[in-house]
Order: sequence, then C-alpha cells, then structure tokens
Amino acid sequence: MVVSQGKVRASPPLRDADENGEDNVVESSGESECGKWSLEDFEIIKTIGTGTFGRVCLVRDRSSSYYAMKILEIADIIRLKQVEHVKNEKSILLQVDHPFIIQMTWTHHDSTCLYMLFEYVSGGELFTYLRNAGRFSSSTGSFYAGQIVLALEYLHRLHIVYRDLKPENLLLDKDGHLKITDFGFAKMLHDRTWTLCGTPEYLAPEIIQSKGHNKAVDWWALGILIYEMLAGYPPYFDDNPFAIYEKILAGKVDWPRHIDPVAKDLIKKLLVTDRTKRLGSMKNGAEDVKRHRWFKGTNWEDVLEKRVKPPIVPKVSHEGDTGNFDDYPEKDGARKKPVTPTAVSDKDVAVFDDF
Repeated sequence: MVVSQGKVRASPPLRDADENGEDNVVESSGESECGKWSLEDFEIIKTIGTGTFGRVCLVRDRSSSYYAMKILEIADIIRLKQVEHVKNEKSILLQVDHPFIIQMTWTHHDSTCLYMLFEYVSGGELFTYLRNAGRFSSSTGSFYAGQIVLALEYLHRLHIVYRDLKPENLLLDKDGHLKITDFGFAKMLHDRTWTLCGTPEYLAPEIIQSKGHNKAVDWWALGILIYEMLAGYPPYFDDNPFAIYEKILAGKVDWPRHIDPVAKDLIKKLLVTDRTKRLGSMKNGAEDVKRHRWFKGTNWEDVLEKRVKPPIVPKVSHEGDTGNFDDYPEKDGARKKPVTPTAVSDKDVAVFDDF
C-alpha cells in the first residue's frame, strides 16, 4: 500500500524493487483536470492516513468542497524504487470509472512531492468496522463481496489486475457502499507478470512461487477476504511473513464452525491452488462467481445501481467529518505543511515531468 488510510496489519505489503521494465507504465486514455486547480487552492484540514513515503490528508478547496489528497515524497519513491508503481496508479485511475472504485480528480507535482486528489470517502475503512464487530454475518459479508465482484469484473474486462485486495483498502461512503482504493500495485496485464507485491496474508501461491501470475490472483484474494470477513481473521496468518507463505503453500485451512457451509464452498473454490481451476478464472470468468449459491437471490443490477440497503451506515455528521479515521500527528505541528520533504535532484524530479 502506498499510503494507508488508517490501521495496518503486522505484515507490511510487499513491493518488488526491480525496475528493469517488468512493470511497464500503461498508456492513459484519459486526462486529469490539470487546469482546474493549483496547489494553492487547497487548505489542508487533517491527516487521515500515513504510509511508507507519504500521507493522505483531508483538504478543502475554495468552494468549500472536500477531497482526500495523497501526498508522496519523490525522494522516498525513488529510494524505494516505486516509480513505476506510482505512475501505474495514476495511469490506471485515469482510465477507470465505476461506482465501487475510488475516483481520482487531479494530479500535480512540484520539486519535492507528488499530489493525487481523490473524492473524499468519509465512512472510513471496512477494516475498522470488521475489527470492531469481530466478524461479519454471512449476509453482511455477501453484500460487500458482491460489490467487490462487480468491481473486479470491471477491472479485469479492462485487463487490469488489482493485486491488493484487503479490508484496509476498502472504504465505506457515507451511505455504506464500498469504494476500492489504493491502486499502487495495479497493473495493465494481457498475459502474466512476475512482480512480487501485495500483502502476505493475501498472496496467491503462484505469486509466492514466482511462477508468473495473472488476474486469477484477485479471485484468490477475494476468497481470503470473504474468509476474513466471516471468521474475523485471515485463513493464513503469522507474525513472520515467511511462515505465512509456508501455510499458503501447504493449503490447510481451519474452518470455524459458525461459517455458513455455502460461503465455505465458495471460499474453497476461490482458494484453489491451480489457477486454471479457480472460480472466476475459468471460461465464464466472474459469471461463475456471481452464479454461486452464496449469491442466490442477488439482483446484480440492483447491486451496481446501489439499490441494495447497506448493512452498515457510517456515522457522518457533515461532508468533511473525519470521525471515522484515526488521528495522526501533523508533521511540523502545522496543518499547512503535511510533510517535510527531502531535497530532490532535478534529474529525479524530471522522472515525474508527465505526472
């Protein structure tokens, strides 16, 4: 995760440090609204998330509209060899337009930082609600899984693999509908890729084994997510990432008695080691997932149009309410200076001339 809005797991996300052309930047078919704003148009209200090389801040523009601004330090992006991932995130977000995917509205860079402006999704992370509840009921889990299925189906139709599905990257809007966020690991993919990236608990076996992977990894991650929503914890976990990998490759899952047997059947079909036999990855694609008995009675058009009543409605008192996010110390003790950037050479800044 480039920047996380809220809590994070014990195991940090993995990023491949190889920049030898494996993660090619996609060509964008859209354009950001570069002429709409300047950086001076925004007032920083509060930090709502932090990450390895930046943070997310709630900002307000001159018309009193609220947005989430991701601010990334160029020096750290280059040091951690994340240039291609950051460029991919921007390029992909310019192409997508879906009810359950975060909308990016503007990008900018200066001599020290990159800035990405998003709609502000005020309900907070699904991760927070799951931890507070302990676990979700089967009906609650199927509501969120249904919205994710439609988002993945859309991305895969565009040949985009997401690669970072987890509760921390799922935000709830003020009405309780999902928004998938953080596309730092997403990639345009027509065949296979070998990049090792993602969150350890959610990695498919083929990623761990460096066999080359494709869109099937997103369906594996959906199986992990459904299990975590219904059990309250992922099926494979340990303090040591390498122990997690061993458990994933061993393939043994302990099933809590309370998990709905129909949901269990779906999870098993998503957590198939052979990706050619994994539900969602076969001839009928996402249709096989949508037709599973766990989604029996689901009207997918109603899901897409947000006509299904959400099981959780966040407490949001006003448009700029940050009550559903954790508090973070403001660097420099000043709201208007969210980061203290490291000096960057002209050569490094030039890498982002098209940002």
